[in-house]
Amino acid sequence: MNRFPFRLLLVPLLLLLLASCTTGSEDDDGGPRPWPGQAPGERWQPRPGTGWQWQLTGRLDTSVDVPVYDVDGFTTTKGQVTALRKAGRRTICYLSTGAWEDFRPDADDFPKALLGRSNGWEGERWLDIRRAAELEPLMAERFDMCREKGFDAVEPDNMDAYRNPSGFPLTAEDQLRYNRMIAKLAHDRGLAVGLKNDLDQIPELVADFDFAVNEQCAQYQECERLTPFVAAGKAVFHVEYEVPAARFCARSRELGLSSLEKKYDLGSWRRAC
Repeated sequence: MNRFPFRLLLVPLLLLLLASCTTGSEDDDGGPRPWPGQAPGERWQPRPGTGWQWQLTGRLDTSVDVPVYDVDGFTTTKGQVTALRKAGRRTICYLSTGAWEDFRPDADDFPKALLGRSNGWEGERWLDIRRAAELEPLMAERFDMCREKGFDAVEPDNMDAYRNPSGFPLTAEDQLRYNRMIAKLAHDRGLAVGLKNDLDQIPELVADFDFAVNEQCAQYQECERLTPFVAAGKAVFHVEYEVPAARFCARSRELGLSSLEKKYDLGSWRRAC
């Protein structure tokens, strides 16, 4: 029996199968593909009460059964982000956008004139956020990295320099202008973005950001100030270090916060409300 016609039919079928197998979890330009039920170009916005894990140091523990992981944008690999996505987890790319870190691979790209006083952490110094034209391309490269790795969102840290002894005469207007630039950089790349701390400017910025990240609002008795995000249907990811969960969880649940007790090293250990 002549099998040649069957082979002719088989070749295009195999090519079709190969094409479908090579379709991964990312678009051709490196960005994440839409999730089920998410329209192309629609960015993620976590809802109040969404569970999460925040781990910035140590070997990444992917066994925590939560829908959101907030991890270091530089040290977390594209493969790890892909694995978390395949497990059904959203990922947030942690970056410092308001302070320079001497241990990052792009540290030498920052002009020394942009560096101010220490922010209290070893190897870190506040940035002169007034010079947005010089900082924007540097931050854009970092956000491009987050997008190319497949992250869903960005957590930009050190977003309240004007409230700290930065070494620069920063104003509230300087901070609002810079924070909105950071939000736009994320949104232009299809990434959600969180407002880190900066409680005083929440009323002005809640519309520009997709969620909030807060440290120690229970310790300083200021968690109620985050309610504009919850009222807008946006998650507030919150951690405490010095107050045990038993003392803040009941109030966190009342306010609709996504709260954790963590250690200062932000390793894998956590105690959730």
